[in-house]
Amino acid sequence: MRAAVLIAVVLLALAVRAEAQQPQNVPRIGLLVTNSRAAESTSIEAFHRGLQAFGYVEGQNIIMEYRFADGKLEQLPQFAVELVQLNVAVIVTTGNPPTRAAQQATQTTPLS
Repeated sequence: MRAAVLIAVVLLALAVRAEAQQPQNVPRIGLLVTNSRAAESTSIEAFHRGLQAFGYVEGQNIIMEYRFADGKLEQLPQFAVELVQLNVAVIVTTGNPPTRAAQQATQTTPLS
């Protein structure tokens, strides 16, 4: 259920962002994670499958921007700022530390 809500929020943010963009622009999704890519591989694969169910495929009609802190929480604020500077349509976080870092980095980019 949580995954379905997360994907719905991401899709809504992408739809709103797509209306404001020119047709050739591909929306970016920022993913801010406390753990390593290896530790989150199952969750990332499930997230991709959920997006694909709605027609979104990385490298085709969306771009994913990943930031993995590898357990180093002090890196999260800088990673969140990087994602905001990349003008992502939405920042997807996992857990409280990445969410707080993203909230401190932006008040305009949607968070999920």
